[in-house]
Amino acid sequence: MAKDKKYMSPREKDYFDKVHRWGIMWTIGAILMLLSIPVLICVKLGVLPDGEALKQVLPQLMTLYWLTAIAEVIAYVPMLGAGGTYLSFVTGNISNLKLPVGLNAMNSAKVKANTEEGEVIATIAIGVSAIVTTIIIAVGVVVFSLFVGPEVLQAPSIKPAFDFVLPALFGALAASYFEKYWKLVIVAVLVGVIVLIFSPSMGVGTLMFITIVATLAAGFGMYKLKWI
Repeated sequence: MAKDKKYMSPREKDYFDKVHRWGIMWTIGAILMLLSIPVLICVKLGVLPDGEALKQVLPQLMTLYWLTAIAEVIAYVPMLGAGGTYLSFVTGNISNLKLPVGLNAMNSAKVKANTEEGEVIATIAIGVSAIVTTIIIAVGVVVFSLFVGPEVLQAPSIKPAFDFVLPALFGALAASYFEKYWKLVIVAVLVGVIVLIFSPSMGVGTLMFITIVATLAAGFGMYKLKWI
């Protein structure tokens, strides 16, 4: 978390004021752009959403995603800092790309999160990753559309490779942290397994929230007992 403003130097205060000001502006802008697409479609086609259908669907979606939203803010902000968090939430793909990029950049630079150095490194790394990702996607779309047909990517022999991209990414990222904090990892895994035994259909967002809270509580208890 950022330090209290009364403990900040004028340089730090000016930096965080600008980060929050621009971060809020771009976040609001991104939300408006996302909402404008369905609005424009409705205006163009002269249709409106079915009110009864919304009443049935929205409560279920809100129950699923509000816990995910809270869990992501609690989990990501301390690790990515203010600038990195705003960039991540605006550009998206946080858990798959922005979080690993920020953590690996700080690890490579041998700096810690929640420090001035960590704040700067994470923000730069996530900003660069967003630019590089956009360029790679644009180039990939053009190349694949010109030389590779959709039937190639949908071939049964290639599909299993896409199924293992995310596990491979998280496995490589998590290995070093599992080695350093194996006691907390045991708690997180056990809590997740126990919860899924009693509630196999629980949503990922709710499970993540429960696991984070349990791990934080276990970490606090272990620290007090001087186990870590």
